[in-house]
Amino acid sequence: MADEKLQIIRHSCAHVMAEAIKNLYPGTKIAIGPAIDNGFYYDFEFTTDTKFTETDFPAVEKEMRKILAGNHDFIRKEVSKEEALKIFADEPYKVELINELESDAVITTYEQDNYIDLCRGPHVANTKEINAQAFKLEKVAGAYWRGDSKRTMLTRIYAVCFAKPAELQDYIKMMEEAEKRDHRKLGQEMDLFHLDPEDPGQIFWHPNGWTIYTVMQDYMRKMVKRDGYQEVNTPAIMPRTLWERSGHWGHYQQNMFITESEKRLFAIKPMNCPGALEIFKNRQRSYKDLPLRLAEFGHDVRNEPSGTLHGVMRVRGFVQDDAHILCTEEQIGPEVAKFCKLLKNVYHDFGFDNLVVKFSTMPEDHVGDLATWERAEKALSDACTQAGLTYEIQPGEGAFYGPKLEFKLYDCIGREWQCGTIQVDYQLPSAERLDATYIGADNQKHHPVMLHRAILGSFERFLGILIENFAGAFPTWLAFEQVAVVPVSNEFDDYAKEINDKLLAADIRANAYLSDDNMKSKIKQISMEHRTPYILVVGEKEKADNSVCVRYRFSSGKPQETLKIDDFIKYVQDKIQTHFIGI
Repeated sequence: MADEKLQIIRHSCAHVMAEAIKNLYPGTKIAIGPAIDNGFYYDFEFTTDTKFTETDFPAVEKEMRKILAGNHDFIRKEVSKEEALKIFADEPYKVELINELESDAVITTYEQDNYIDLCRGPHVANTKEINAQAFKLEKVAGAYWRGDSKRTMLTRIYAVCFAKPAELQDYIKMMEEAEKRDHRKLGQEMDLFHLDPEDPGQIFWHPNGWTIYTVMQDYMRKMVKRDGYQEVNTPAIMPRTLWERSGHWGHYQQNMFITESEKRLFAIKPMNCPGALEIFKNRQRSYKDLPLRLAEFGHDVRNEPSGTLHGVMRVRGFVQDDAHILCTEEQIGPEVAKFCKLLKNVYHDFGFDNLVVKFSTMPEDHVGDLATWERAEKALSDACTQAGLTYEIQPGEGAFYGPKLEFKLYDCIGREWQCGTIQVDYQLPSAERLDATYIGADNQKHHPVMLHRAILGSFERFLGILIENFAGAFPTWLAFEQVAVVPVSNEFDDYAKEINDKLLAADIRANAYLSDDNMKSKIKQISMEHRTPYILVVGEKEKADNSVCVRYRFSSGKPQETLKIDDFIKYVQDKIQTHFIGI
């Protein structure tokens, strides 16, 4: 989120938009309008004869600027519940919110230019603090009231808002660039995957996309094995009784797909942690076995609302680079530090070196007592100190079973992505939950601490981030096609095939283009559809010299050159083995 002052400006601007909507569309009912990253939104129920679309944005923006020009004070008032109900008698969504408050609650309203809203605040002192050229209405979407599909579908208007016009212009340029890089568009152009509206949230990976996916997975498998993890695999469907004991049935059931067999309820796993503990519990463990690091590329399924799905970034079926570390309390610090080192190395290989760490504390919906949570938060805080990490606090954003660190990276156009996470969990292994134990040095039973951790998060989402970060032009080690071999004419197809066979024998992903299309058409297709790092053009001279004419990817700026095939193979192998980000 942006700094506090900017968030106050954004929330105040949301009130101005709500006033403009009420002025232009009498009878519209207002719901909620919070500040969000880069701006704000407000939910409205328009009258049945109003079909609000993005074509209405200019009129709303004009009315907002007219309001801002009036230099109106934001006036805060404290009112009783009874007074609030009278003020908002014609606003059913506000009335619902008021009725949920305690009878003696102190309720605050904010008023500007005769528009009054129910709000905790704070707001700017005067509308002149909102720059009339630094906001822009962005899009319209449908949103169920309070996220409940059984409630009224409202119209949500999103806007972006900044302190200065130049910041808005920078944001607009970034979004224009992001649109060019949209993974859904590139996914189709490069034949990576498709999404079927009949099967929402599930991805059909095509050969090109699946090649990148498996390269990522093989890389992560190698990295975690080197770091002392053992790979496991747990069932896709597990019984309700297990999910009840873990706490997921009571705290996460709305996101679980549930099935029945032989009069028993089962859930398709939305996460892998209970399965990892079942493996730990299968035999008696000793303190000498700890820390035990269990990695699983587990396929999980979550019943995400269809309206929240977004390409491969937000899906229902996905695979995590998941792992669970069972350790003693004294081992938390060293394990967190070890994990952070691994995470930084992995992100570096994918081209991300700029990270931000967020510390998420106990949420309202949690399991376990306060004392245990305080222990867990202190243990994680001490581990951060040991790992040399600085972090920002995110109050109340922890998992229901424990506090967590979130690692956010930045892509090449400055967008923030939350990917890696590590969570300290005293709850799941406890006697009250899944009752995992080990024999300590004192010959007594003890409950281990469980660290939940992921680096990429889901492979699907991370690959979507990579597509957009590289605009489809993947570094050599990740590209689904690393080398394309193009003969100048069909007369040299045999030599092109010979070169291609040598590349394949050297474990380089290559393809010989032997169709009847002319050379220029082939190169254009390869460059635009595949973004292949290297195109080898071969003809009479190359055949005579056992060489290749190397055309580097158009975006690299490197001039073409002629190399012996063995020298070229060594060059490419070095780029692959070192995970070089360029070409």
